[in-house]
Amino acid sequence: MRKILLAIDDTQGSLHAADVLIDLFSAAKPASVVLVYVEKMLGRSIIGEALESEPDIQEMRQALKGTPYQERLDQRGKGIITFYEKKLADAGISNVESVVREGHPAEEILAVAEQQDADLIVVGSRGGRQHRFLLGSVSREVTNSSHRPVLIARR
Repeated sequence: MRKILLAIDDTQGSLHAADVLIDLFSAAKPASVVLVYVEKMLGRSIIGEALESEPDIQEMRQALKGTPYQERLDQRGKGIITFYEKKLADAGISNVESVVREGHPAEEILAVAEQQDADLIVVGSRGGRQHRFLLGSVSREVTNSSHRPVLIARR
C-alpha cells in the first residue's frame, strides 16, 4: 500500500486501529501514513451531535477563536497527534503527515482521504455495545460513504 489514512482521537478504538495498522504492515511498511485528527468543538454531547451542521460549525469557530477553550482544544489535539506520531515512529513507520481539521468527523476524514488520495482508511470503532449498533457513528458513516477501502478495527 502506498498511502494509509489513520483516523485518530482520544478513544480506545483509535488506539486499537493504530495497533492493527502497525501489525498489518509489520513486514512491508506503507509508503506514508496520514494521521487525521478532527477537533470536536462541542465534546461528546447529544446536543453537540445535533448542532454539527456547517453553518453551526463556522459560527462556533468564530466564537471560539482566541479563547482559552480553543487553546485547550488545540493543546489536546497536539498531544494526541504527538502520541500517535511517536507510536508509529517506534514501530518503524517514519513517513507520517498529520492533518488537523474542525467539523464533523466522518465528513472531514472522507475529505482528507480524497485530498490525499489515500489507498486505505483505517478507523477504530466503539464496538462491544449491547444493542444493534455495533459500529460507532463515525466509523459507520465513513464506511457507508467512502469510495475507498475502509478497515474498521474492532476489539
